[in-house]
Amino acid sequence: MSKRLDYNQIAPAGVKALGGVYGYVMQSSLPPALVDLVYLRISQINNCAYCLDMHTRDLIKKGQKIEKIALVQAWREAGNLFDERERAALAWAETVTRVAETNVPNEAYEAVRAVFDERELVDLTIAIGLMNTYNRMAISFRNTPQATLEN
Repeated sequence: MSKRLDYNQIAPAGVKALGGVYGYVMQSSLPPALVDLVYLRISQINNCAYCLDMHTRDLIKKGQKIEKIALVQAWREAGNLFDERERAALAWAETVTRVAETNVPNEAYEAVRAVFDERELVDLTIAIGLMNTYNRMAISFRNTPQATLEN
C-alpha cells in the first residue's frame, strides 16, 4: 500500500492544531502510560497499522512490559495485569470509539465515573477523540508504519 498524500505538508496548520490537542492531553493529570494504552487500544479497534506500530514502540520505550502490550486487546481476560483505572479507561475507549454501535450507554458512563473524576473523564474523552482522528488520517492517506520501512 502506498501513501496517498502527505497531510503534514498539505495542511500544516491543521496538523499543528491536532498537535495542540495532543499537548493538552499530555499535560493533563492522566498518567502518560494510561493514555498510551488507550491510544493503542483505539488503534487496534480501528486497525490502524501506522498508529499500532507507533504506540507499541512508545510503550516499549517508556518501559511497559511486552506481556502487557500484547494483551491490550484482550484486557478483560488478562486478570489483574491491568489495574482498575486502566480497565475503566480501556472500556470507555472502546464504547466511545464504537459510538455508532454502542451509543455510549449509561452503564459505561457510570462505570468510568466510579474511578475518574469529571475533569479526568473529559480529558480522557478528548484523548479518545483525538486518537480516532489520527487513526482516520493515517488510514485514509495510507501512512506507512515504521516497521515496514525497516524491512
